[in-house]
Amino acid sequence: MKYKDPFHTLSHPTSIQTTLQAAALFAKFDPSGRFLATGRHNGAAEIWDLETKNDIRCLDGHVKPVTSVDWSRNSRYVLTSSKDWNIVVWDLASPCDPPQRYNTLRFDAPVVSASFHPRNSRIILALLQTGEAYLCDTRKESKSRTQLKEVVDGERDGSSSRRSYMTVARFDPSGKHIFIGTSNGMLLVFRTRTKSMIASHKISGANVMKGLEFTKNGRRLVTNSSDRTLRQFTVPSYAHLESPITSSPTTSGKEGEKAGGSSRTASSSPPPQQEGEIWEQDLEPTHRFNDPINRTAWQTMSYSPDGEWLAGGAADSAAHKVYIWDLSNDGQFVSALDGGREPLTHLHWHPKKSVTASTTNQGNIHIWHCPNPERWGAFAGGFEEVDENVEYEEKENEFDIEDEAVLLERKMKAEEEDVDIDTITVATSPPSNQSILAGAGAFNSAAARSGSISAAFSKAGTPAPSTMTNGAATPGVKRDTSPNGADAMQVDTMNLDPDALWAEEDPDDDVPGTWKMKVLMEDGDDDE
Repeated sequence: MKYKDPFHTLSHPTSIQTTLQAAALFAKFDPSGRFLATGRHNGAAEIWDLETKNDIRCLDGHVKPVTSVDWSRNSRYVLTSSKDWNIVVWDLASPCDPPQRYNTLRFDAPVVSASFHPRNSRIILALLQTGEAYLCDTRKESKSRTQLKEVVDGERDGSSSRRSYMTVARFDPSGKHIFIGTSNGMLLVFRTRTKSMIASHKISGANVMKGLEFTKNGRRLVTNSSDRTLRQFTVPSYAHLESPITSSPTTSGKEGEKAGGSSRTASSSPPPQQEGEIWEQDLEPTHRFNDPINRTAWQTMSYSPDGEWLAGGAADSAAHKVYIWDLSNDGQFVSALDGGREPLTHLHWHPKKSVTASTTNQGNIHIWHCPNPERWGAFAGGFEEVDENVEYEEKENEFDIEDEAVLLERKMKAEEEDVDIDTITVATSPPSNQSILAGAGAFNSAAARSGSISAAFSKAGTPAPSTMTNGAATPGVKRDTSPNGADAMQVDTMNLDPDALWAEEDPDDDVPGTWKMKVLMEDGDDDE
């Protein structure tokens, strides 16, 4: 049985807090939730500060409409794709205006969407209007541009078979896999490190896939298709496709249902992936969300940060409608938010709060929030709230002036207290993965990628200052404090993730505490 946290206050937005006149096609929160990136029809993109409600940076680099924006994991880099066939990566740490172009990728067709790898902004996934998806690795040691091709049945038996048209492409939150929706209702899964297709899922009745979103933990995903239905799925486990195993462990019925929607045992479970073999399985949704009365199509959808709520933006030509479902209560419909008569074009949920940003076809951005009533009684135990003004009777000694001798004595005691003026606190940035792995021994990235974990390190046990990287533990590396107090680094060869090591081989400079966004004001004054 599932119990709700009584101190959990995250709910769904209910009313419009403010409206930004941004002339935007869409808007997306950054990972911190303070800034909002927008794309415009004239090819420009803007960064808005939600605290001041003003645009603070202008990214002017395209000559045709912007089709998508994306943030790096710590908000330093912003990616914009456009119909002018280009993808531009911007460095917000640049002091100039517009910010410096960090990188530019050019294709042979208009770019429909693009996104950063969750672990490294130098790895980019791009989807073209021609129905082709590319994984672009801009790192110096492994620079490449690989087309993600669907493996069809005709290629296996030697005959020719036409591939389906790719309509949506997304990284999963871990970055380990790429999910691609097609025009015939298929969900293709690629392994990011190898760029190879490992699974193909048929979604019955889906037709053209229009959208794909994951929860923050990556355990569930929701799809939007042309049949005017949102479908939520439990993401299958692809562990049996990653590396060959000598024995096939049994899978209980409950685990099998969670992995692929049906119970499987050792005899019926998929075998380890062979060369060129694709795992094919139909996916059954856990929930279906639609409008049975008006048969409204869906423009977009977005999960809440905790994955307990789902917001769907209706593709209504006469109204701005946002539908909310409570996933913790078996997907029950909660409310329909009315944002006026300007049709909705995009919707995005704040990464930390009960706040959403919905964009209208006129370029206005509605910021929705959940207003909380003020409880002043919580600030003082004897404070009493009243609904209307009442006559107050003053107590006899309520406003008596305190004796000056008592005040002087209290002041003298405060001056006699010792003040620590020698201790200095210095904030340091977390070390990179390479320095951590180097501290644990000579790291051989090629050996780790090939699966030879024992050859990836030449030694272990070298003292290191930390095992944390950008707020997350380095996979396969842990700290061990011995009884004599020696803090040493240990390498867990069983938990080394070659996909994570591959993604973090040549890390970007998006590290907290090492950069600041320079805000250029209209009057010429600079403020960091």
